[in-house]
Amino acid sequence: MDHVAAASQAALQQQAQERMKRKLDEVNSTIQAQLHPVTDHINFTLQQAYFKCAYECFDRKRKQEEIASCIENCSVPVLTAQHKYEDEMAKFQERMRRSFMVCQDKYEAAMLQTAGPDAMNTLESCVDGAVKDNTSLIPHIVRKLKTSI
Repeated sequence: MDHVAAASQAALQQQAQERMKRKLDEVNSTIQAQLHPVTDHINFTLQQAYFKCAYECFDRKRKQEEIASCIENCSVPVLTAQHKYEDEMAKFQERMRRSFMVCQDKYEAAMLQTAGPDAMNTLESCVDGAVKDNTSLIPHIVRKLKTSI
């Protein structure tokens, strides 16, 4: 009977992992959709301005050091924007990771108490809540990035 219970528990854990992966895929597509205007601005508008600026740095009257300094100055806006974007995404990912760790802890506690569907329900409701809470922050992140970039 122990083998049957262990197999059942393993199957439940695999189902939980699959559901978590689906939720993460949903979060990723939501993030990408809402952050598209920001990434588009960085990847096209700021990059284009950088290349135009850098092109204008090349002048035969300038010394090599002056050209290099000019190009470096041209790169500041795009590098700053990329850094801000990456920093906000790292913060968001860390929040998600912590939320999922809490859900994992709740699931493991529920498994100790009532191994079975109740533990799975605990995990699913926790993950759903974590996803909802964290994805509700995305518009605020987008707004913050737009104003800072």
